[in-house]
Amino acid sequence: MTKQDYIKLFSQIKPGFFERDYVKNREDEDIFDEMILCLKDFDPAKYVKQFGSEVSFDYFKGDINELKAQIKKVDESWPQWFNENQTLFCGYIDGKVACFCMIEDFGTYEIDGKQARVGGPGCVGTVPEFRNKGLGLTMVNKATQIAKELGYDYSYIHYTGVPGWYAKLGYETIFRWNKHGIL
Repeated sequence: MTKQDYIKLFSQIKPGFFERDYVKNREDEDIFDEMILCLKDFDPAKYVKQFGSEVSFDYFKGDINELKAQIKKVDESWPQWFNENQTLFCGYIDGKVACFCMIEDFGTYEIDGKQARVGGPGCVGTVPEFRNKGLGLTMVNKATQIAKELGYDYSYIHYTGVPGWYAKLGYETIFRWNKHGIL
């Protein structure tokens, strides 16, 4: 796919994105990436981190308000995006949420002349006291594998400032943007 093809896909996934206040109100120097991974090429063994028995990963099955309290520690504006009707996936330490994401369904689009399902991890965060242990990337690795098992053809990372982190799993930047639009 060309950059223009990816821009068209983005415009279908996120129509009117650059008109949204939370985008227009960013600082000029804030630059973000859009990333994609063809799931037929995804290899979960590319990133493996071992943890003790106190660490587990699973779908979220608890009180959404408790999860939102952990999310708020990462970004105070994010709890509004999480609800019980989403596919939520978390990393836990001793049963406490240490990292979280939603597995989003972006829909079906024409990619390279074929209909393809696009989904992937969104609003990915690690609670500050649990950072720098490999938990978040392990969770994203597992969430990406879940997306593949659910029949998605592509995993899409929207609005990230840490492209090098996702690249460790095989995600590739398709374009960068700031509040003025695509760079």
